[in-house]
Amino acid sequence: MKYAIATLLAGVAFAAIPPASAQEAVTARSTAPADLTGYWTAVVTEDWRWRMVTPPKGDYASMPLSEEGRRVADSWDPAEGGNSCKAYGAAGVMRMPLRVRISWEDDNTLRIDTDHGMQTRLLRFEAPPEPESADPTLQGYSRASWGGTDIGFDRIERRMDDVSSTLKVITSHLSPGYLRTNGVPYGEQTVMTEFFDRHAAYGDEWFTVTTIVSDPDYLSQEYITSSDFKRLPDDSSWNPTPCD
Repeated sequence: MKYAIATLLAGVAFAAIPPASAQEAVTARSTAPADLTGYWTAVVTEDWRWRMVTPPKGDYASMPLSEEGRRVADSWDPAEGGNSCKAYGAAGVMRMPLRVRISWEDDNTLRIDTDHGMQTRLLRFEAPPEPESADPTLQGYSRASWGGTDIGFDRIERRMDDVSSTLKVITSHLSPGYLRTNGVPYGEQTVMTEFFDRHAAYGDEWFTVTTIVSDPDYLSQEYITSSDFKRLPDDSSWNPTPCD
C-alpha cells in the first residue's frame, strides 16, 4: 500500500511539471544581465579634434598605421567631405558624435540604430559564423554574447560590478571604411571586438564601449579605444541624418 501511494504521488508531481514547450524559452533577451535598451548620446571627452571635426589630410596622430595604412590615408581626397558613409562603418561608428537607439530586433538579436549616418547594427546571439563566401558590408556580421572577458584598460574602473554583465561583440565581414573621417582606413580583413559595459556615474546612466580593431592590412598593431554614452530621457533629440 505504501509503495502504491508513493508511486501515485510521484506521478502527480511529475504531471505538475509543464512540458518544455510550455516553459519560457531561454533567450538572450530573457537572460540579459544588463539593460542597454533606450536612447543614448555620445559624450566626447577625449580626441575631440579628431571626432568632432574632420581632421586635416595626413593627420593620423596616435593611430598605429602600417606603411600601407599611411599611404592610403595620405591619398584621401578631401573633396569626399567629412560625412562619407565610410566613416560610419562598424569599426568607426561608435567614435562618431551621434546618438544611438538600442532595442531588441527579436529575442536573440540586439539592434543599434544611429541618428547621424542612419546606420543599423544587428548583434546576433547564438548565431553561427557567417560563411566565408558572404559579401562584406559596412556594418559587417556581428556575433554577441553576455559575459565578456575583462581585458584591463580603463574598463577596470568603469566596468560594472560583475564582468558577466558585459556584452561582448565580435564583428567581421566588413567592407573597407574609415577609423577617422579624414580617410584613416581599415580593410576587409578587419575583425573588431567590443565590450559594452553599463554603469552609473554623476547620477546618470552610462555605457562605455571598449573597441579593439585588428586589421592586418592597414594597422601595425591593435587599435584600442573607449567611447562613452549617456542615457537620454526620451527621443526628443533624436535627429536622423543620412551619411551623404
